[in-house]
Amino acid sequence: MAETKNDNKKPIRADIGGQAVLEGVMMRSPEYVALAVRRPDGSVVLKRDPYESPSKKHKWMGLPFVRGAVSMVTMLYTGMKTLKDSAKMGGVEEEEPSKFEKWLAKKLGKGVDKIVMGLAIILAVALSVGLFVLLPNTVIKLFPQNASGGTLLLKNLITGLVRTLLLIGYMIAVRRVPDMMRTFRYHGAEHKTVYCHEAELPLTPGNAKQFSRLHPRCGTSFLLITFILSIVFYSIVDVLVLLITGYDMGAHYLVRILSRLLLLPVVAGISYEVLKGLAHNEGKVCTALRKPGMALQLLTTAEPDESMLEVAIVAMKAALDEMPEGPVTEEGYIVAIPPREKEEKTE
Repeated sequence: MAETKNDNKKPIRADIGGQAVLEGVMMRSPEYVALAVRRPDGSVVLKRDPYESPSKKHKWMGLPFVRGAVSMVTMLYTGMKTLKDSAKMGGVEEEEPSKFEKWLAKKLGKGVDKIVMGLAIILAVALSVGLFVLLPNTVIKLFPQNASGGTLLLKNLITGLVRTLLLIGYMIAVRRVPDMMRTFRYHGAEHKTVYCHEAELPLTPGNAKQFSRLHPRCGTSFLLITFILSIVFYSIVDVLVLLITGYDMGAHYLVRILSRLLLLPVVAGISYEVLKGLAHNEGKVCTALRKPGMALQLLTTAEPDESMLEVAIVAMKAALDEMPEGPVTEEGYIVAIPPREKEEKTE
């Protein structure tokens, strides 16, 4: 794992990020992306790919405020790819591509897998925009068109509140789905394993389980920070436009939606910097500001069992360049934990 040193020559560990999937965990270090999945027979299979951050390819992508917008895009792509890969590794049979997908792949000269991935990303973005942008902003119709600065602030406050309530309601709803609940338990395993690594303890289920399942760098916290900061940011922009031009951007629904979508990368960039700052500062103020995001993780994480921690640890070790020795499946996955070991642990 790459390390840098400060003036006191104390090693600074690079942040390790991750993602939970059904029966698996992905861990990403500065050098690798590792995905471990437990199969129905109890074995754990592992795949690892080299990783190069966008900022290494293009330095400008690593600039403050820019890197947040870049991270938002890469997280979406990586998240969809991880879900697809985990389904394959877990032995889930893939659906036959539709005639439309095959036709589109033929016309565009791309593989069916890439077409399916692209359509999945488009659908995910469309659903997110519909639920968290289009729907909350319908409240502007309750206000008069000729707004004052105070009215603009009220519009944005109510819109932000509706958006946040929709997010919480969505999380509560999906938590009731059994498969999602298991994924949330793996999410907890991911956080505990990251904490164990950050504490420089040996990566074992016994060491990892003592840590909290809530982590300050979680994407759940990023979402909440983005939602809250969007209220402040859009209010400032709306008031400035009103004062300078006399035009109320919130008067027309389509104009308001377009302005929100165009400015979303800016909000994401600001939110990312705030998240990083809060996560690496243990002062009383920062600790207090972290609490809402940490509290929201009570909905997106759950306590894992030791078998789930095992999976997260396999992924973490691989991301840190500690590959296990084991047989390789026909698909090319390493069997990190064989079926018989799982059976022994549950007897």
